Amino acid sequence: MQRPPSSKLSSLARRSEKPMAGLGVLALAAAGALVGLAPGVGHASSHREAPLISGDPRADNTDVYAFVSPDKPDTVTLVANWIPFEEPNGGPNFYPFADDAHYTIKIDSDGDGKPDTTYTWAFASHYRDDANQFLYNTGVVKSLDDPNLNYRQTYTLTVTGPDGRCKVLLKDAPVAPSNVGKASMPDYGSLRKQAVVDLPDGGQSFAGQADDPFFLDLRVFDLLYGGNLKESGHDTLTGYNVNTIALQVPKTSLALKGDAERNPVIGVWSTTDRKGAVVADKGGEGKAGGDKGGEGKAEGDWRQVSRLGNPLVNEVVVPIKYKDAFNALTPDQDHTVTPVVDKVKDPIVPKLVQSIYGIPAPAAPRNDLVEIFLTGICKACGPVQADLNSQLLNKDVKKDGFVPSEELRLNMGVAPAAAPNRLGVLAGDLAGFPNGRRLADDVVDITLQAAEGAAQTGTLVPALAAGDGVNANDHAFGHHFPYVALPNTAAVNQAVSDNPGGSVEAGFGGLSVGGFPIAGAAAMAGGVLVSAAGVLALRRRSARS
Repeated sequence: MQRPPSSKLSSLARRSEKPMAGLGVLALAAAGALVGLAPGVGHASSHREAPLISGDPRADNTDVYAFVSPDKPDTVTLVANWIPFEEPNGGPNFYPFADDAHYTIKIDSDGDGKPDTTYTWAFASHYRDDANQFLYNTGVVKSLDDPNLNYRQTYTLTVTGPDGRCKVLLKDAPVAPSNVGKASMPDYGSLRKQAVVDLPDGGQSFAGQADDPFFLDLRVFDLLYGGNLKESGHDTLTGYNVNTIALQVPKTSLALKGDAERNPVIGVWSTTDRKGAVVADKGGEGKAGGDKGGEGKAEGDWRQVSRLGNPLVNEVVVPIKYKDAFNALTPDQDHTVTPVVDKVKDPIVPKLVQSIYGIPAPAAPRNDLVEIFLTGICKACGPVQADLNSQLLNKDVKKDGFVPSEELRLNMGVAPAAAPNRLGVLAGDLAGFPNGRRLADDVVDITLQAAEGAAQTGTLVPALAAGDGVNANDHAFGHHFPYVALPNTAAVNQAVSDNPGGSVEAGFGGLSVGGFPIAGAAAMAGGVLVSAAGVLALRRRSARS
């Protein structure tokens, strides 16, 4: 991988800094105006982290994962989750995807902050009998087309390529239903398998319910685990489900110019889009319908209302005032948003840790976090002297078109680890977070240390070494696509989980880790830590290449 010329990076830095004072305010104002058009239209992503999120859970992105498939290393698996805190017994309607939204996973292969490849899922609901039944299912369900399954969903999957052309990959593909329970769905694993669909050009797609793979202790919000870490160690997400969209595709489908050897680095994020916004005229009449007191109707183009790349960004990096607006921004605008960039350079969380635990906050400006959060990691990008996952490392990237942007970056050229370590790059496992994100990566502990400056010092903060005390998911992951564990069926307030087998198979890579973005300092980096071990491993790798 080539090191970008320093002159190019210097000009990039000048271009990046110049618009921050003006365009950033305008970008936030425009985004704020968009989400302000209609309460219930613009919402935040990732487990209720923004003020408006509780109003539209089906549009709420919770997590994004991207990793080289361990059992098919010529492919990449992308996983995105929606609808946080699904209590398994939430009938009779349970948890469908929204029919009036588009769910997307986007890929930036050239580093301009704009998608070069976009996968879009559009869902449709179907009832066998909605006039005489209230049940999700009327008997035991043994297959996805079982007449006892009263409610089911299908989806259309399209891909839009770098040339802007849209291609239909799947039509009327089946969605795995919500797991109603053992009496209704005694062999849910077979239903899961029926919902895994082959793609025409290679790869697989899955949509359906799963155990929430994110794991962490959410009592971080009680003065960082009770002010003395006494409240850590409980996985808040144990027993909850999410709705999962998973895609496995050849690396060539994602790489710049289709060449994963020359251009292995990609940026990944997911969005939820809704059609237009609910509008009303000054007199309160619905603009489209004309009925006084009406709610109007959705008009205009599809608009982004939720967004998620790295974990923990909107939760603990972005100030409350800008959370909803940030959700409507596109990554190419990120570097222009002064209030957010300032919080990366001088983050909130280390100051909070200092005030509660007396651990000194690293000195600002935090250029290590700017590198991690906005540019990816490369020797010429910032103080972390290692080439890992910036698109500037792609040989066919036009360096003058690169812009800092918040994306989950993955170097597809790093092979899957034979023995994955939950701490990823922190432990010298270059196939883990922040180089993409595997299901078993402990992003909370990793980013906790990153926020405290471990990427700069190469030394972990001993007082926070235990992190949030949650090191693995409550259920093992599978060895094969879609990897996520089967959904839970027991009530969350039961003492013992009733998950039927936990996963389709044994644990993924010997580790079970899910997660949920929020550990104290886990914020600033948007999810990253490169410790001494990781940097040394990167340097050794660079020396060999």
